[in-house]
Amino acid sequence: MSPRQNRVRPTGEIVAEPCRGLFMGNRGILHDGAGGLGVARWKHPHWVCCVLAFKGRHRQVMAPNTYTELFFLDEAVALAAGHRPCAECRRADFNAFRRAFGPDLRAPEMDAILHRTRVESRTRRQVRHQAAMADLPDGSFILHEGTAHLVRAACVLPFGASGYGPARPRPRGPVTVLTPEPTLRALRNGYRPVLHHSATTGP
Repeated sequence: MSPRQNRVRPTGEIVAEPCRGLFMGNRGILHDGAGGLGVARWKHPHWVCCVLAFKGRHRQVMAPNTYTELFFLDEAVALAAGHRPCAECRRADFNAFRRAFGPDLRAPEMDAILHRTRVESRTRRQVRHQAAMADLPDGSFILHEGTAHLVRAACVLPFGASGYGPARPRPRGPVTVLTPEPTLRALRNGYRPVLHHSATTGP
């Protein structure tokens, strides 16, 4: 069977790739009765990042009339794509994210802030911004030499569907950032996303 179009890249695209990744996400029902993705890339602003297994629940992936299961290599990819931890299956992570994001905000308020900074409603394109490389926290994503790279310690790691490539030195100066600005604040304030095992550091 061909892979379904439900893998999310840090650049925002939803593509068909065989590697599922460590986390699942939800933006509403995006597929048709045959399991094909339509034009819509979200149906509500509550973009969550969930664990793959929770309380023994089982789902048929992309079943008719149920939300579309989206998959991410790791949590840093989900954050770059505009998602946040789920308050049900990842309650402890959600609370940690909220403390770092804005402790007085409820989930719908965080989602409203994120939605304005992650996607252009009219074009459905990912919102990107410029920032100084030196100011970016670990766990954020940048666009470097045309591809997505994870910021990790003194290096950047090129994103791949099945894992990260060999570490490269951090670029200097301004860079294009994929991770939404409010999420960068949470990362700077100490939130640590779960990373794929290939996210090792090097020279």
